[in-house]
Amino acid sequence: MDKQGFSVSEVNQYLKQLLESQSDLHHIPVLGEVSNFKRYTSGHCYFTLKDEKSALKCVMFKSSAAHLSFTPRNGEKVVALGSISVYERDGVYQLYVTAMRRQGIGDLMQAYEALKEKLTKEGLFDESRKKALPRLPRAIGIITSPSGAAVHDIITVSRRRNKGVKLILYPVKVQGEEAAGEIVHAIDFFQRNHLADLLIVGRGGGSIEDLWAFNEEPVVRAIAASKIPIISAVGHETDVTLSDFAADARAATPSQAAEFAVIDVAAYRNGIAFYLDKAAKLLEKKIHENAQLADSLQQELAQAMEAELDAKKHRLSLMAAKLSALSPLTVLSRGYTITTAAGHRAVQCVSDVSVGDTIRTTVADGTISSVVSGIEKERV
Repeated sequence: MDKQGFSVSEVNQYLKQLLESQSDLHHIPVLGEVSNFKRYTSGHCYFTLKDEKSALKCVMFKSSAAHLSFTPRNGEKVVALGSISVYERDGVYQLYVTAMRRQGIGDLMQAYEALKEKLTKEGLFDESRKKALPRLPRAIGIITSPSGAAVHDIITVSRRRNKGVKLILYPVKVQGEEAAGEIVHAIDFFQRNHLADLLIVGRGGGSIEDLWAFNEEPVVRAIAASKIPIISAVGHETDVTLSDFAADARAATPSQAAEFAVIDVAAYRNGIAFYLDKAAKLLEKKIHENAQLADSLQQELAQAMEAELDAKKHRLSLMAAKLSALSPLTVLSRGYTITTAAGHRAVQCVSDVSVGDTIRTTVADGTISSVVSGIEKERV
């Protein structure tokens, strides 16, 4: 059967088969600039890769797009891996992308890892080098772009937590060729002029290229060498720069950096009030306990003194009885007498007196005076 010509579908199908039969067009890397990037609710991505002379339509289906480590942006240079085929309905050939990365990222990551290894071996990232952040800084230096969201977030959070803290902004570029030099100069400026107790160095999130200034060796060394404690606040949680390793503290976001740097005055006051109240209650409890202990000790002391007094009284009574038994008065009461000569010397033997001496004899109820008329010594 003769045919007058090929249908459009047949042509497109033929071209599709022809392209897909070319192994050279399978899994090829294509370098280009992203244009008209769109991600649909289905999860599929459609965009165009272009250079100075040409453009190439691209599609990346959901199964492959789910593994993207970044969101492509218009104007961004990428390397897309895929295969060339024809979309039969529209009769256009396009690149069916299975993987994609930013152009130049491989070189940047190699440089990043090499410098990280070098500075790690030098001990630049050692925990022992890190300084403690001041508890109540009077002035905080902020080194960032004056127009970015980072400075707004830092100021907002700081003012909310403590309106009395002084914030000093040193505006710098945070990306591009001049950024690293400006950041290093800013750190040196605060060092020389002693204007701040703490520094926040950072910016908002971005691609590895956007954040690269904070991976530059001069910046990392300036942060590590700073005598003023530094909080690194570069990007978001997943973005880690070498500046983060060198800083005394790392915040995931600029807002978190402000929370680290500025104490919440209201919470601080509430905390002080809480501990003062707790201390007062503990002191009051201690006073009551000590008062009770004092009462108990006083009672024990009184009982001990009373017992000691009773014991002394008993000993005194015994001694009084002994003295009473030895007392001459007691002897007299039993019918005995005591005789004394001149000078109240007790007469113990006949030789103690002479005839004519006056002597005194003490009896139980008085004294008798007499004169010695004669002395008779007992013969033994």
